[in-house]
Amino acid sequence: MRRDVLELRQFYATPLGRAAREMVSRKVLETWGDARELDVLGLGYATPFLGALTGSARRVVAAMPAQQGVELWPAERRNLVCLAEEDALPFQNAFFDRILAVHALEESPDPVRLLREVWRVLSPTGRVVVVTAARNGLWANAERTPFGHGRPYTRSQLADLLREAGLEPTGWTRALYVPPVSWLANWAEGFEQAGSRLWPGFAGLVLTEAVKESFAIKARPARVRAAAPRPGLAPVPVNRTPVSRTPEPR
Repeated sequence: MRRDVLELRQFYATPLGRAAREMVSRKVLETWGDARELDVLGLGYATPFLGALTGSARRVVAAMPAQQGVELWPAERRNLVCLAEEDALPFQNAFFDRILAVHALEESPDPVRLLREVWRVLSPTGRVVVVTAARNGLWANAERTPFGHGRPYTRSQLADLLREAGLEPTGWTRALYVPPVSWLANWAEGFEQAGSRLWPGFAGLVLTEAVKESFAIKARPARVRAAAPRPGLAPVPVNRTPVSRTPEPR
């Protein structure tokens, strides 16, 4: 059962939640850069980590699972979030250049089907970053945080899951070395610096990047049930090869 969207929002308003947001956002920027003139999708509950990308990306939208619930985002502009079924995202094939999945896999009833939808809406040259709780990390057992629920993963388990969905892992990193204790949140930066050098295997989160393997899987056609959200940012005119003709996995 997924955490309610209100629980997730409350967590990211706490000192621990703010520390998690800062550490993960940094890793995403290190991996992708500023995503200039790219179309970006946040899947699960990824909105706390998308703010750094909205200034340069051509389009940033988010999809939240129906079992979780949805909230408006961003607060100061037109809503860019939609409620969606995990196995039927309301987007056309091969549309997004970057996909960030946070709080998406751990509590999914069928993570392979969810990742196959990621495969479907990811462009042929696109990249996805999946953030999950690390099985051997302290955060996987911290039930007062969203990362303490559902299935945590090791690096190899996550790689196997991605390959089963037709996504090939290309890199990985770790984040969130601070113990999940509120009064230690102010020292999160120090834990991050020391942990990556002294005890890298005890990070709270594992982040894996993957690319699309064309013609790698057979999946049923998606059932689109809702119109795509209308982003508030006007698209930036660029020369871009259309991607909507990419064959849909069968």
